[in-house]
Amino acid sequence: MLDYVILKLIWWVLVGVLLIGFAIMDGHDMGVGMLLPVLGKDDTDRRVMINTIAPHWDGNQVWFITAGGAVFAAWPFVYATAFSGFYWAMLLVLFALFFRPVGFEYRSKLSAPKWRASWDWGLFAGSAVPALVFGVAFGNLFLGVPFRLDETMRSFYSGSFWALLNPFAVLFGLVSVSMILLQGATFLSHRTDGDLQARAKKAASLIAIALIVLFSLGGIWVSFIDGYVIESIGDIGSAINPLMKEVGRSPGGWFTNYGKYPILWLMPVLAYVGGFVVLLTIRAGKTILAFIGSSLVCVSVISTAGIALFPFVLPSSEMPKASLTAWDATSSHFTLNVMFYVALIFTPIVVAYTGWAYRIMAGKVTRDFIVKNDEAVY
Repeated sequence: MLDYVILKLIWWVLVGVLLIGFAIMDGHDMGVGMLLPVLGKDDTDRRVMINTIAPHWDGNQVWFITAGGAVFAAWPFVYATAFSGFYWAMLLVLFALFFRPVGFEYRSKLSAPKWRASWDWGLFAGSAVPALVFGVAFGNLFLGVPFRLDETMRSFYSGSFWALLNPFAVLFGLVSVSMILLQGATFLSHRTDGDLQARAKKAASLIAIALIVLFSLGGIWVSFIDGYVIESIGDIGSAINPLMKEVGRSPGGWFTNYGKYPILWLMPVLAYVGGFVVLLTIRAGKTILAFIGSSLVCVSVISTAGIALFPFVLPSSEMPKASLTAWDATSSHFTLNVMFYVALIFTPIVVAYTGWAYRIMAGKVTRDFIVKNDEAVY
């Protein structure tokens, strides 16, 4: 059996990998959904866009479902506290996601323009709302979540849904939306041609610039808020409860890990590298490189936030010592060990069949193909 501390670190990384996988794989689906009413100048254009992602979108949802399951199994304290405190936000995401399966399935069943336009906006909402809410949630982690724990480890949330929509968190939401839009625009640039591809390339360039600016503003703002720092904690190699530590707040606290390990500054730098790769390659017509650059942005932006937060998973603004961390909010040693070997077996399988599916269905989706296969495609 692996060491308990090592397993806690492994599951911190694995949950991060699942979130990154969701941002990259389901991200380009959602990005295309958000761009649907913007780049699609007519119904054929919009059908081209939908058919670039339609064969894969449901398979890509596996990353989202697995991430939720991993949080439930690896960090049960976090799952219970976050899903009760963020109940209305999660419900909003759930209702928005309902538009995706029914939108893909029923949009082209009727040819009436109003029918199709309604589903286009439904797909837009089903893509934009989760991207925005997840970013807002990340922003609120840096501010701290208003909850406390009693002596029996029951959590009590004292915030409200509207309090989550503060300016700082909304900025994080815009970073998230921009990141997902960039995934969608670069993916469309690679999978389409003609005028639609030209519009997607232009959109990718503009979004990359916006993302670089928003990411910079977010980093500057974080430097001005008080971060959480663990001042003392019990034996992290044992099963400890969240109240067995002392937590303080200090200016620049969120940069503690970067101060201890300067090599970690490479991660936010890579976010800029990815953005500039998109700008350079999209203009040169190297669309697959642009998509790789966009994916690098997803990896580095999420990792930058994760490194800053570590080991905090759910900081508490109401009762700092009750903050949930990777050391004290985890499942048992045995559970983490079993889950590790399950992940070791099944993650490569998921990656393998996803790669196979994309290879089989590779190639551009053209207007001519949609017109000729009008009754057979989405």
